[in-house]
Amino acid sequence: MNPEQVIRRPIVLTEKSNLLRAQNQVIFEVSRNANKIQIRNAVEKLFNVNVVSVNTLLVRGKERRMGRGHARMQNWKKAMVTLKEGETIDFFDSSE
Repeated sequence: MNPEQVIRRPIVLTEKSNLLRAQNQVIFEVSRNANKIQIRNAVEKLFNVNVVSVNTLLVRGKERRMGRGHARMQNWKKAMVTLKEGETIDFFDSSE
């Protein structure tokens, strides 16, 4: 798996992710097949930072209504990546 397939998207616009950014942690949605070592290597390669630890959890899909019937959203994997002290990942350009 190459790094672009491992990391799906960053989760930065939630209240919990903003609180964790103060503790040098960043949250990503990752591929369900990816393990912690692959996630660590992908973040280090894509963002040029040093990763201290990776915690993962499987988020269960919710029940949603589709017309008259019900459908279940897919399960997805979340990774909380702790960065080395003093390093950050800037998703939004703050120079403007």
